[in-house]
Amino acid sequence: MKNTLFLAASGVAISLAAPAHAQGGDAEAVREELAEMRAQMEAMAQRIDTLQQQLTTAQAQAAQASEAAVAASEAASAAAVEASAAADKASDTSIAFKGAPEIKGKGGWSFKPRGRLQYDAGFVNAPDSTNRGGGFGNDIRRARLGVSGDMPGGFGYKFEVDVANSDLAVTDAIISYEAGDVEIMVGQFNNFQSLEELTSSLHTSFIERAAYTDAFNFIRRVGIGVEYGSGDVMVQGGIFTDNMDRLSNDAWSANGRVVYMPKVGDTQLHFGGTVNYREVAPGSTVRYRQRPLVAFTSDRFINTGNFAAESEFSYGVEGAFVSGRFHGAVEGYWRNVNTPMMAADPTFFGGYAELGYYLTKGDTRGYSGGKFGRTKPANAVGAGGIGSVQINARYDRLDLSDAGIIGGTQNGYFLSLVWKPTDYTMLLANYGKLDYSNAVFPTATGDTDYSVDVFGVRAQIDF
Repeated sequence: MKNTLFLAASGVAISLAAPAHAQGGDAEAVREELAEMRAQMEAMAQRIDTLQQQLTTAQAQAAQASEAAVAASEAASAAAVEASAAADKASDTSIAFKGAPEIKGKGGWSFKPRGRLQYDAGFVNAPDSTNRGGGFGNDIRRARLGVSGDMPGGFGYKFEVDVANSDLAVTDAIISYEAGDVEIMVGQFNNFQSLEELTSSLHTSFIERAAYTDAFNFIRRVGIGVEYGSGDVMVQGGIFTDNMDRLSNDAWSANGRVVYMPKVGDTQLHFGGTVNYREVAPGSTVRYRQRPLVAFTSDRFINTGNFAAESEFSYGVEGAFVSGRFHGAVEGYWRNVNTPMMAADPTFFGGYAELGYYLTKGDTRGYSGGKFGRTKPANAVGAGGIGSVQINARYDRLDLSDAGIIGGTQNGYFLSLVWKPTDYTMLLANYGKLDYSNAVFPTATGDTDYSVDVFGVRAQIDF
């Protein structure tokens, strides 16, 4: 009987068979079979060693492949980041949001739509027997749309129209050129008269500017202006004709303004002066008058009436400060009128003094470039805060009586509460008490010295 043992390892088979004559002592046959078996086992061991070496080599190759894959992935990621950065750098346009999209392109191009909407309402209460005041009034004070931007070579532009009360009027229409500290402006824009006048209507502390700015006809005019600003000093000047809707006349004017605006610690100071000469069109007349604080009434309680004039010469001084939550401002402005029909030339005066304080922590009044600017609430509505809240008090005087002209005197005592929920929204409430002397509307008893009370509110957005 023969027993057979098969041992297989990677294709090696060993067969052990008991010799047919094992008990007969055929030793030679046994030795041959054992020798064959040892040879098969040695072959199997060599095969196992070979397989082990192949496995080790395969593992090393796999590790190298894994490391190469990681390196390739990192290189690809870095290349993608660099490509993205290069694409951003090479992009022709970028868009930032500043109330409205501001688009900037290569070479110095930029474009931004702009606008504002102001709605006013309130009451004017005058003595009943004057038949003036009118009680409740309201008005779309400004509804303005426009565009502004820059062009290659240092050029810029601004164009705005106002469409309030269905009347279309051009406000700003400017082409500018800037070279270093000098800017040249051509077109229609606000002349260089007074801190109060040059501060945008978006950023005034009361519903209307000081009385003299309107009474003395501070309006935009067509002309050329030059502005130099370096460090704490600004010098402005220009030559102008008249507003775009009056360009058929021969009136012209020239004015200049100098501002010194140092900063002492955290306090911004402002000192300035302005001078203006205007020659009116031949055969024309002038008139100076003013409403009681708000624009939604047509009643003007002081009024010089029309009188002949050849020219106007005006000068003013201005001062202001911004320190933390506080701000203050004071201005005085004198206008001398050259009249051919009178023995003496009248000089009229307007001015104001105000003080303001923010009730909300971290807020301060904006100031830049020789004028008050935008207040940006430290904690706006929508960002966990209530916005900025400011209170202001002002004394405002306008005297239109001199050299035989009795236009009247207005002394205004005003309070305002200004709430800015965000950078681009505002709600404002004003109260004013105006004391008049020589008012043009007498009472039933002939009295021209009396008081008028005014309350006005404004809702405003801009972009």
